[in-house]
Amino acid sequence: MIRIAWLPLFLLLMGSAGAAAEPRHGFAVLGSLKYGPGFKHFDYVNPDAPKGGRLRLWYNGNFDSLNPFILKGHWAAGSNPFGVDGRLLTFESLMTAAGDEEDSYYGLIAGGVELPDDRQSITFTLRPEARWHDGSEITAADVAYSFDTLKAKGHPVYRVLFKDVTDAEVLASRKLRFNFAQGALTRDLPATVASMPVISQAWYKDHDFNKTTMTAPLGSGPYKVENVDPGRSVTYALVPDHWAKDLPVYAGRYNFQRISWDYYRDRDIALEALFAGKMDFREDFTSRNWATKYDNVPAIMDGRLIKEALPDLNPSGFQAFFLNTRRAKFADRRVRQAIGLVFDFEWTNKNLFHGLYQRTYSIFQNSDMEAAGAPQGAELALLEPWRKALPAEVFGAVYRAPETDGSGNIRGQLRQAKKLLRAAGWTVQDGKLINNQNQVFEIEFLSYGKAFERIVMPYIRNLEKLGIAARFRLVEPAQYQRRIQEFDFDITTFRNSSSLTPGLGLRSAWNSRNADVVGGRNYTGLKSAAVDGLIEQIIQAENRAQLRHATHALDRVIMWTHNLVPQWFKASHTIAYWDVFGRPAIKPKYARGVLDTWWWDPAKAAKLGRD
Repeated sequence: MIRIAWLPLFLLLMGSAGAAAEPRHGFAVLGSLKYGPGFKHFDYVNPDAPKGGRLRLWYNGNFDSLNPFILKGHWAAGSNPFGVDGRLLTFESLMTAAGDEEDSYYGLIAGGVELPDDRQSITFTLRPEARWHDGSEITAADVAYSFDTLKAKGHPVYRVLFKDVTDAEVLASRKLRFNFAQGALTRDLPATVASMPVISQAWYKDHDFNKTTMTAPLGSGPYKVENVDPGRSVTYALVPDHWAKDLPVYAGRYNFQRISWDYYRDRDIALEALFAGKMDFREDFTSRNWATKYDNVPAIMDGRLIKEALPDLNPSGFQAFFLNTRRAKFADRRVRQAIGLVFDFEWTNKNLFHGLYQRTYSIFQNSDMEAAGAPQGAELALLEPWRKALPAEVFGAVYRAPETDGSGNIRGQLRQAKKLLRAAGWTVQDGKLINNQNQVFEIEFLSYGKAFERIVMPYIRNLEKLGIAARFRLVEPAQYQRRIQEFDFDITTFRNSSSLTPGLGLRSAWNSRNADVVGGRNYTGLKSAAVDGLIEQIIQAENRAQLRHATHALDRVIMWTHNLVPQWFKASHTIAYWDVFGRPAIKPKYARGVLDTWWWDPAKAAKLGRD
C-alpha cells in the first residue's frame, strides 16, 4: 500500500546513521561510479549521432500481448523486460545502468538519489520534467503504485525481487522512499527498485492490469508503439519530444526513427529474409548458419552486407539441458549423472557446430566468478557448514564434463552410465531400462524450435543405448510457454543470463522457495539449503573478493547436483548487418550496443538504394 508521509522534515532526517545522505546523481552496488555529477554523456556513444532511419529486426515464434508485466501472454519483442536486451522501449525506470560499468546506476526519472550507509532505505527525487507520453507528469505516487502493483499482481519474478522491500513511502509529489525489511540482505535492493519499470496509475484506473492486451499501455520511454500486427510484427516509433532525450544518460542514444520486429517461425526463412534485404540486422545463434550460409551470398561478397564477430565480455550465461527433478525418475543424482554422461559435446561441436563453440562448465561462464581448482580459504569456509549434505565432489576438483575424442565412440561413458543406473535400481530388460516397479524409463525433450532437433537426436540415440526410451517433442510456442510455466516437462533447453554483479536474480533461478512457484524460473526444481545459503552470501557480499568467493562456492554446488547437462557458449556476438549504419568508435564493454548506440547513415543507405 502507498503511504503518505506527513511528518515534519526534521523527523524524516532522523533514524539510522547515514539516513540524511546528500542527494547524488547515481550510485554503485559495489565500488565507485565512473562518471561524475557533471558528465555530459557515456564514453561509448556519439553525442552528435543523427536521429532518423530505421532498424528492422526479427524474432522467433509469435506474440499475443503488449502487457509485459504479468505471467499471462506471450510478450512482444521490445516490450519484454526478460527478453530482447531485457529492455522495455516504451517504459522508463528511476535510474539506468551504464554499459561500461559492472554495477553503476545513474539518474533517469529520478534526478537525485539518497542512499544511507546502512542501505536500509533509498530515497529518490524525481525530475520535474519527467513525463508520460500523454504529457502528464510522472509522480512519486506513480512510482509507489508501480511497486505495489508489480509486487502484488505482477509476474512472479517481481515478487521474488521485491520480497524484502517493505513499502514505497511518498514524501512529496516528486519524492519517495523505499524502505527495506529489517535484517534483510540489502546490498542489491537499491538497484532493484532503481531499475523497476514505472507504470501509470491513471492509465490503469481504466485498464485491467491482470489482462493481456494489444492496446499499448501508457509509457514514458524513448519509443511508443506505432503499429501492431498480432503474432506477425510490432513497430515502435521514436518519441520526438521525449522528455529525457537531452539527459546525459540518453545523449547519443536511441537514434532510430523506427525499430521493428518481424516474427518468423522458421529460422532459415528468417535468414533468407536478411539476405533479401527484408531486415537490417541479425545476430545469429546457429553455428551451422554462421559457418556455411553467409560466405557465398552476393551481398556479403561485395560488401553491402557485413558479417562480423563482436567481443562479448559479459558473463556468457548458462545454457543447458534442464532436468525437471520434480519427476520421480530424476530424483536420484546417479540417474541424472548417467544422463549427462552420454551427451557427446565434442562430436556435436565437430559435426554440427563446425567447432565454433566451447563446452559450458559454469553457471558464471566467461567471468571471474567461475569456480577453479579445489576450494580453499574463504571459499572452503563458506562450504563447510553443509559438508554432510553435499556430494564429496564439491570439495575436490572443480566440475568439468567428461570429454570424448569427437569420434562418436563413447563406450567408456556408456559403461559408466550403466553402472550408475544399476546402482540406482534401473536394469535393462528386453532392451528397455526398467526399475523394480516395472516402470520403463522414458524421456521427452520439449522444444518449440525445430532447429534443436538435429542436436537432440544424436543424444537420443546415445540414451537409447542405455535402454532409455527418449523422444523429441516439438510444440507451438504458446503451448511450450504454458507447459514450462506449469513445470510440465522432462528435459528442455534454457539459457540463464548472468549478471555482472549477481544477486537477487539468483533467488529466482535456484532458490528452494521458488521451486514450486508456477511461472517461476527455478526450472529444475532444485531444493538445497546449501544453495539457498550461498545465494544469500552472494547477495550480502560487500566487495568483489567476497562476491567471487561466494559465486565460486555456489557454482560448485549447482554443477555437482547434475540437475543440468551443460551445453555450449561462445564469447562473441556473431552479427550480420546491411551497410547502412553508423556506430560509435567505442563499443560498450558490457553490451552489444546496436539498439541504443548505432544510427542510420543516410549516405550509406543511399548507396544501397535504401530510403
